[in-house]
Amino acid sequence: MVFTWNVTGHNQVWRLDGPQRFPVQLTGGEDATLVMAVSRDGRHAVVSRDVGGGENPGLYWLPIDGGPLEVIQHRPKVQTSIGFISDDDQAVYYLANDRAPDAYALYRWDVATKTSSAVFTEPGLWRVLDHRRRRVLLGRALGNTNIEIFELDLDTGAATPRLGQGEGHYHDARYGQGDDLIVRTDKLGDLHRLYRWRAGVLTPLGPSAPHEVSAFSIDEARRRVYVEHNQGGFAALSVLDAGTGRVLPTPGLPAARNRRIGPLSRDGQRVQVALDDGDRPPTTVVYDWAARRATAWRVPSAPELDLSRFVRATVEHYPARDGTKIPMLVRRPTRCAATPCPVVVEFHGGPESQSRPFFDPVGQLFVDAGFVLVEPNVRGSAGYGRTWLHADNGARRLEVITDIEDCARHLRAAFAEGGRAPRLGVFGGSYGGYSTLMAMTYFAGAFDAGVSSVGISNLVTFLDNTAPYRRILRTSEYGDPATDRAALVALSPTTHVDKLAAPLLIIQGLNDPRVPAGEAVQMYRAMQARGVPGRLILFPDEGHGTSKRGNRVLGLGHTLAFFEQHLLPPR
Repeated sequence: MVFTWNVTGHNQVWRLDGPQRFPVQLTGGEDATLVMAVSRDGRHAVVSRDVGGGENPGLYWLPIDGGPLEVIQHRPKVQTSIGFISDDDQAVYYLANDRAPDAYALYRWDVATKTSSAVFTEPGLWRVLDHRRRRVLLGRALGNTNIEIFELDLDTGAATPRLGQGEGHYHDARYGQGDDLIVRTDKLGDLHRLYRWRAGVLTPLGPSAPHEVSAFSIDEARRRVYVEHNQGGFAALSVLDAGTGRVLPTPGLPAARNRRIGPLSRDGQRVQVALDDGDRPPTTVVYDWAARRATAWRVPSAPELDLSRFVRATVEHYPARDGTKIPMLVRRPTRCAATPCPVVVEFHGGPESQSRPFFDPVGQLFVDAGFVLVEPNVRGSAGYGRTWLHADNGARRLEVITDIEDCARHLRAAFAEGGRAPRLGVFGGSYGGYSTLMAMTYFAGAFDAGVSSVGISNLVTFLDNTAPYRRILRTSEYGDPATDRAALVALSPTTHVDKLAAPLLIIQGLNDPRVPAGEAVQMYRAMQARGVPGRLILFPDEGHGTSKRGNRVLGLGHTLAFFEQHLLPPR
């Protein structure tokens, strides 16, 4: 087993030679290094390495037995990402935006000659979805939720449209049996479901269920389809016969609150599954179809910690002002059952993301510090269907951004003790940072303190300055400055900065290509002009968030100390 682990304080690549054996470290240094693919013969891996959080990673060829890395491609200001390793292990196919910053071309790197050649250069935000022999399934993104599927012939270099062209829907696809494709899409209903595509026709695959399919994979033999279901945030796993769609039993696979799909063996006989009960680190098991048995390969390690005091998230709801029920995760310290506790609200990023009831060590830090942690999945979140997901697109965000204030109103009333409302903090990263800034300005007075990490402070300047490969994905979500400027200005925290009064902490990576550091600086200057208490913390060696352990510790430490200062009663 080859995996990525950050036990050293930085993400690096490790090898595990058997169940629960001591892992062997294969890469080192301070730059994040992630395993992307393993060769069929098991002798090499392709790894990705980024520098300083700038999100311009390169690809490297790594001997599994250890040794120096060989550069496949790593160029300044260029994103290089894995496509796949050829079936004969003689080539690595990769994508890079080295021809234009807002388009990706497909290249072939020859393992023997160490040279690259262009394979497909048609402009577009392409990603590799699957490959089989000399054919490649490509997805072209026209937005985060608008993906079209093409099939590339490696012999001719021609890409043939397969499905989704001009429809404006999300599509994800893998090769199935024969000429079939297995497709996840919301084209035929509000929820993402799984379908078989045959001769241009989609038919449901597997039993119908009232929840979304959040992920799927298929083995190379095209025998079994692994389906991850999003049941109100919880992850459930089922396995389907790729030919019939029949649910296959998995005797010997342990139950868990969440079961998530991992990598598959080349022969399809083994699959990694993460078992996550939400109150302890997950266990990674390998399920063997021949033996009908799961073997634990990676088990939780929590030295000197009493895991019995860790809390699971419960799913609750609060009412929006129009009556819509908004789901939220709640983590309550045991002591808060008898003693009133302040509440900290965390808004997730995305916004096309979702807070889910998985094990969350950061959330546990807030619980240990004496805070109730609440994580709303406001309208615009993923996991609840297309209508919910698109409810905040463009100018419609003005209609549902009030979910932020409605959360605060509900918590002050429902979580009150003895007639006393709790003090409220708010924080989040990326879009969650934007939500925090809106909470502190547009909805000034709703929260008592806020911490924004890599958050957007002005939607117009953000869209002007974000990386070119990001801009097309974000205008479909927020709006186009050329046509939607009035709404973008109205929805920008800097527009409402005169209302800001409560303490605010801003955290930012200097190398962030998504939300450039100027967003944090202009917000902090506006705070200074208003005389609002707060700080700006800039990390010179980070990008969109903090990945290095020392920086994570500093960021979390300052965040907790800030909330303790402004929300907890004096000691």
